[in-house]
Amino acid sequence: MTNPVESRRSGGRRVAAHGRPPGPSASQAQKLIEEAAEATQRRAYQTHPDVVALRVEQVRTQVDRLCWAGITLGLGFTMTNVQAFAAAGAAAWSLPWLAAWLLDPTVSLVLLAILRAEQVTARYQVQTGPWVRRAKWLTVAATYVMNTWASYAAGSLSGVVLHSVPPLVVFVAAEAVTDLRDKLTEAVTAAFTNASAVNTPETVHQPRREPPKRKSTRRRKLFGDYLTEARAAWTPGVEITPAWVRSVTDCARGLSPRLAAALKSEVEHSAATTAKDAEPESEAGQ
Repeated sequence: MTNPVESRRSGGRRVAAHGRPPGPSASQAQKLIEEAAEATQRRAYQTHPDVVALRVEQVRTQVDRLCWAGITLGLGFTMTNVQAFAAAGAAAWSLPWLAAWLLDPTVSLVLLAILRAEQVTARYQVQTGPWVRRAKWLTVAATYVMNTWASYAAGSLSGVVLHSVPPLVVFVAAEAVTDLRDKLTEAVTAAFTNASAVNTPETVHQPRREPPKRKSTRRRKLFGDYLTEARAAWTPGVEITPAWVRSVTDCARGLSPRLAAALKSEVEHSAATTAKDAEPESEAGQ
């Protein structure tokens, strides 16, 4: 007759030999389900179009601050050399010596005003005229010449290199920051559009007694849908701006400049075509 104890022991050895550990308990399974649901919810927020666009906006803000800090420090470094150039050996604290301190801020403030204006125009991808770039180059060139004149006159190569670095860094930063802002603006729009198209997080199904709810068949609104709504709402005489587009389509802030530009282009093209078609009729009437 088989001993029950030996039978249980041999049964335990057979289970261990086959490598079948006991399954997870009900509490462990519930914990895994909760963790999966939390991960899905967090991923849904991380890939949300507004969150993605906001992250790019934060990077653009950091780039702006770093560039402004570098430009300000570079212009501050050149101030003493420009003052010495303008004073031309005048006695300290004399009127010409004091007036010489005004030359560098005069040039630097004009340069900073141009860069501040380009910060706004680049955000909305508005192209500036040629005089803006000429004024920027002229102010940087004037700062460079006044900062290195004494070193060139003395024939000091090390002085030329030392006093050339800050103005050249300011010049390169002033040119690069404009392109960076424009590209970061495009990155915000592209990130929002791409996230809107691919933001379809999977749903973690938890065991429920009631039948699962039917998934909504409503289609996600794309760029063309917003543009169609804005086109239908526009009437002659209404100024097309990003704020107006947001008010009639309820789109996000990062997408409204692109929608406004597309609708404005369509309106201008339509007006030009209408004017061109009207010219032969007026000539025929004459």
